[in-house]
Amino acid sequence: MKRSFAFVLITVLALCASQVCQAAEKKNPEANRLAREGAEAAKNQDFDKAVDLLRKATAMDHKYADELSAVYQQRGYAAATDQRYGDAINDYGEALKLTPQNSRIYEQRAAVEMKIQDYEKALGDYSELIKQKPNEVRYLNYRAYIYELKNDLKNSLADNEKVLKLDPNNQDAKARKQRIEQKIAESTPLTPPPRTPTPSPARSPAGKKKP
Repeated sequence: MKRSFAFVLITVLALCASQVCQAAEKKNPEANRLAREGAEAAKNQDFDKAVDLLRKATAMDHKYADELSAVYQQRGYAAATDQRYGDAINDYGEALKLTPQNSRIYEQRAAVEMKIQDYEKALGDYSELIKQKPNEVRYLNYRAYIYELKNDLKNSLADNEKVLKLDPNNQDAKARKQRIEQKIAESTPLTPPPRTPTPSPARSPAGKKKP
């Protein structure tokens, strides 16, 4: 996440919280107050306080779940930036519990999992992303790369072919196709030539004796 994205996320968080709070103010004033304070804490990048306040607000009114998810996402990014990868993955996981269709969070978590070489979990996240966006070349390329690392050449080649169908000039996919085809050729045993039949000895015609 770049600074510009973080700024937009904070701004959206504040606006969403404000709009939802205004609608819910008469129905649940305490949840509204907590959400407002949580949004302000997030704006000041006090993410622990923001999470605590918005969790309380969400427990009172589930309308604040999106705002809580956004704060978990922000805190996860901050943890990843500080190389606290375990904390980042945990926060992204909490965010996804609240907003399971948010592809951006899956993408961020997968990037951290790739960073720590947890390829099995990254494979799962990219597979989920591909379910959501089947024709996204980046996701297919990443999954093909992971399959190649796992020496799952069949699945890697299948994803790679999808990439080349969508983007015939994709250089990563072209190079991967050459590598995979070479690996397959090297691992394919040579078929032995057919055995030459042994000629049968000549037989004398029936009823005739050799001189």
